Amino acid sequence: MSDKPKILVVDDDRRMVKTICDILRVKGYETLPAYSGEEAVQMVNGEEFDCVLMDIKMPGINGVDALKMIKGVSSGTPVVMMSANASFEQAEEARLHGAASVLTKPIDFQQILSFLALLRKEESVLIVDDDPAFSRTLKDILQANGYHVKTEEDPAKVLGHLEQQYQLAVILDLKLGTADGLDVLKDVRAHYPGKPVVLVTGYRNDMSASIEQGMKVGAYSCLYKPFEIDNLIRIIEDISRRKRNALLGEPYYSGVI
Repeated sequence: MSDKPKILVVDDDRRMVKTICDILRVKGYETLPAYSGEEAVQMVNGEEFDCVLMDIKMPGINGVDALKMIKGVSSGTPVVMMSANASFEQAEEARLHGAASVLTKPIDFQQILSFLALLRKEESVLIVDDDPAFSRTLKDILQANGYHVKTEEDPAKVLGHLEQQYQLAVILDLKLGTADGLDVLKDVRAHYPGKPVVLVTGYRNDMSASIEQGMKVGAYSCLYKPFEIDNLIRIIEDISRRKRNALLGEPYYSGVI
């Protein structure tokens, strides 16, 4: 994929497609037009897109049916649906099949631009652990998956990281030498109540009370060392997806459901 984000704009209203494409191009995006669900599916089959903006009501394959086909081909591609008069049932069906959101026309372009900006933003993760080897290994793996990663051994410096830069999530060990990770979690929640914190520990039985309390305080999830890295990647991707969708007015929960 090129450095310039590529957006597919789908609508049977050619003037609407032109307007959206023109605005996005001015803002630095590469845009491609499609005027039917069939054309959109064919284009996604042929190349990768950072996002699809698509009308729900179109002749032939409607937007919801096209959404299902697009997700079958490229499940990770965010699809934002648009409509001037979609029914509640159509909107809910679109969300059920993976739409990031269903926006009402005329769409709020600032909302769309904020969403698209986060898609390619360098998403940073803060690892808080007193085991340098673990932190280094986890950092290398997350960086290989496209994340910017910071590590910190000193619990007293955690809030400073969050003040200085955007952090997508915090991965926090519950046992930090003489410090208690639960206290760090409480500090983060007090100052940044919406910040997702994923707890990790190698002491599942000994730390059971702390784990239970941490989940009550608002930890996003808890993983037990040694854990499958795919589980952590899935959690981080879920956090990222929820944050993006929240920009489009969808409900966002800082804790795992």
